[in-house]
Amino acid sequence: TRMARSPEEVLGFLRDLARRSRPQAERELAELRDYAREHHGVTGLEAWDIPYYSEKLRQHRYRITQEELKPWFPETRVIPGMFEVIGRLFGVEIRRSDEPVEVWHPEVRFYEIRDRASGELLGQFYFDLYARPHKRGGAWMADCLSRIKTAGREQIPVAFMTCNFTPPVGDQPALLTHDEVQTLFHEFGHGLHRMLTRIDWPSIAGISGVPWDAVELPSQLMENWCWEREALNLISGHVETGEPLPDDLYQRMIAARNFQSAMQMLRQVEFALFDFRIHHEYDPARGGRIYEILDEVRREVAVVRPPEWNRFAHGFSHIFAGGYAAGYYAYKWAEVLSADAFSLFEENGVLDPETGRLFRETILEQGGGADAMELFVAFRGREPSIEPLLRHSGIEG
Repeated sequence: TRMARSPEEVLGFLRDLARRSRPQAERELAELRDYAREHHGVTGLEAWDIPYYSEKLRQHRYRITQEELKPWFPETRVIPGMFEVIGRLFGVEIRRSDEPVEVWHPEVRFYEIRDRASGELLGQFYFDLYARPHKRGGAWMADCLSRIKTAGREQIPVAFMTCNFTPPVGDQPALLTHDEVQTLFHEFGHGLHRMLTRIDWPSIAGISGVPWDAVELPSQLMENWCWEREALNLISGHVETGEPLPDDLYQRMIAARNFQSAMQMLRQVEFALFDFRIHHEYDPARGGRIYEILDEVRREVAVVRPPEWNRFAHGFSHIFAGGYAAGYYAYKWAEVLSADAFSLFEENGVLDPETGRLFRETILEQGGGADAMELFVAFRGREPSIEPLLRHSGIEG
């Protein structure tokens, strides 16, 4: 199922994002070309040069790296701080479980989440945060037990939350990059969607039954607090001194957040529009027209054009594997939802408990039990707008 109501709505959504982003993307590319020429003597910037010189420009302009930020994000500060942020927002308390639970590795921890007012046990979860040999890479949330309630039985939801952070060394805690902090908040957003559900049927409880283009709303929403000063004061503290993230470092981090955001926006719109069109316009009599459509899309939206011999689509597995065929647009759709939802927190206070309660009741508790658009409107008071995403991305289209 999809939250978008028609192919025309998806195409219009993507083209609107492209139209609003393109002027700034052209300026960003011109700035990159000027930088490469003035600082590196490069007069003809090719498509394959873009990532290299973009990183050079980012370092030149902002003087900040992920490694530089790590001492301010020890796990011993990040995790309790994240639990405090979540507790204030959604009226819950998260703590290590007293149950003697069997785990598959000594580093795995087991927690419970309770309603702060009533003490009701809402859910439990395993935290498996560190990389180790033979462990699957990446980060994800997975379902262990779904919520079930029948006449004679009640089962609370249990989730797995898994990451691959560098483990602690000696008596020093693990240090996270800011990107890893965002990953942790992202996966916990999925976990909250799973554990705070009040739906008693597993097929529509938690994230089950939620439309593909809406399922990332809670996870992407949670990432926003990783950038807010009020929340950063809770989740950051120098590993040696406990000092909060310095204002100078914070300002540089914020400034670098939207570096080349319009170029990145167009790149994702290009992927999404290509994916959607090859499925929507497929005609057996004409064949796939894969590269014909890709060329049309690039002429319409791209500012960086790869060479003619480029065969990007051969390795773009989203168009035929997994759940993203004709659904790559869901990444941007969910970003619009999360940015618009967060804008209500910005209006009322980023840690406002009443706004958090409303999000919990209208989104996190409802799972796939109601129409996704109706649930969003119940929270936001209207249908989603792309304006907050453009503003959060620094795009002045």
